[in-house]
Amino acid sequence: MTGVPASAAGGSGAKPVRGGKLGTAAVNQASLWNIANILTMVRLLLVPGFVLLLFHNGGYDPAWRSFAWAAFAIAMITDLFDGHLARTYNLVTDFGKIADPIADKAIMGAALVSLSVLGDLPWWITGVIIARELGITLMRFWVIRHAVIPASRGGKLKTLAQGTAVGMYVLALTGPLATLRFWMMMVAVVLTVVTGLDYVRQAVVLRRKGLAAERAAVVERAAKATEALQAAAGTTVGGTAEGTVGAGSTAGAVAGATDVRAGVTDVRGGVTDVRGGVTDVRGGVTDVRGTAQARDAAEAER
Repeated sequence: MTGVPASAAGGSGAKPVRGGKLGTAAVNQASLWNIANILTMVRLLLVPGFVLLLFHNGGYDPAWRSFAWAAFAIAMITDLFDGHLARTYNLVTDFGKIADPIADKAIMGAALVSLSVLGDLPWWITGVIIARELGITLMRFWVIRHAVIPASRGGKLKTLAQGTAVGMYVLALTGPLATLRFWMMMVAVVLTVVTGLDYVRQAVVLRRKGLAAERAAVVERAAKATEALQAAAGTTVGGTAEGTVGAGSTAGAVAGATDVRAGVTDVRGGVTDVRGGVTDVRGGVTDVRGTAQARDAAEAER
């Protein structure tokens, strides 16, 4: 119930950390049958065994309840060791990641429900604790896409208080010890509620940060895409403008040359016309002279 899975996906061939207490042969490979996973499976098997021991002989036999307490205590102790071993010796597996939190909540939930069924524990306490555990689990899945909610010291203290209080209720205590276990359970309930609210706060903050980071990444990608499109468009427009200017200059030069040629042609035409006029004048003068000479010759003959 620490909130931190005992195992996560890992590779084989991992070497044990220096200073470890287990031999290399026991922890040199993160296989399914490693010591951490075996402890988790033992804790899962202890759940039905604990329930049978607690309800044996009517559920009020002090001896059988002592056996049930022993099973519960072993389950809580293995919860501490399997996670520590998995992290220390890199015995991380997908099975451990899934099975460890299930085993934690199974043993605690079974103890709470069984004690409420026997009438030793008020149902509202069972409801508050189970609702908190299930709610936090769902909330972890809610924010797992953005971040992982780490286990806090308050959460670990809550687990210790719950385990101690439930263990005291499993035992057939009377007198001052019965009063003490009631107050211990009240402390566990308060820690359960407070740490639950803290987890809600962390989840909301982490989700907001995650969404803000996603939005910023989207805006950044859009800005880069826009810059790339603008750069590509600027290159195309520049090339087109240069081509247009070049085409305009060529067309202007051709038109200018045509105009000059037309002007020269007009000038030449005008000169031709002038020359033609001069020729006509000369022709006319020649005709006049010829007519005069002919008349003179005719008179001379007379």
